[in-house]
Amino acid sequence: MRDLDRAATPDEIAGLLVGAFKGHGISYVMAGIVPEPNLPTRRHAGYVLASTMPEEWARRYVTRGYALHDPTVRRLCTTASPFDWSAVQPDTPVAGRVMNEAGEFGIRAGLTIPFVTLDGEPGGISFSGAAIEIEAADRIAVNLVATYAVGQLLLMNARPVPGEPVRLSPRERETLQWAAEGKTDAEIGVVMGITASGVDYHLRSARAKLDTVNKAHTVAQALRAGLIT
Repeated sequence: MRDLDRAATPDEIAGLLVGAFKGHGISYVMAGIVPEPNLPTRRHAGYVLASTMPEEWARRYVTRGYALHDPTVRRLCTTASPFDWSAVQPDTPVAGRVMNEAGEFGIRAGLTIPFVTLDGEPGGISFSGAAIEIEAADRIAVNLVATYAVGQLLLMNARPVPGEPVRLSPRERETLQWAAEGKTDAEIGVVMGITASGVDYHLRSARAKLDTVNKAHTVAQALRAGLIT
């Protein structure tokens, strides 16, 4: 956890996790927030907090919107307890395809630890590989470190890194997108299922990241930077 404290980027955190648990057969880690069902697949990549997945598989997973069909993702939306992928059975042809195609990249076993953001958004951090063996006593440590890593990743996602492009959270982008279409805070809250104060929180956070002075200025800067369309 001291190493995670010193990590400067999501990639560094992901690399530290794989290195710490490779003795258990873990080859890959992926952490992310579950995208909403009506979200265009081109925006799914913005919901990934960190990943060491093979590049080709990660690209296919995002572009084909597999997060909406992955049975492990659906499972984490309904439970707060960590679970092995062996306990999850695909219930649709697409779900089966997701699992089979993952196997082509050596991703045949996994452990997912669910989490919920302060906005109430479900998410999960998954450890995977060809075969995973984690004793019951070791799972306590894995869960603790994984939860701590998620906290660090969410903090990184919420603050800009000097010298790097601004990264808005999915909720910040969605809030600005609706604001760009002329909706009021109250209207945005209804659409997003959050309170008006929640909308204000996301707008203020985006304003701090973009170094702007008001909502109109923030929307304009986000458009200019290509963060919203």
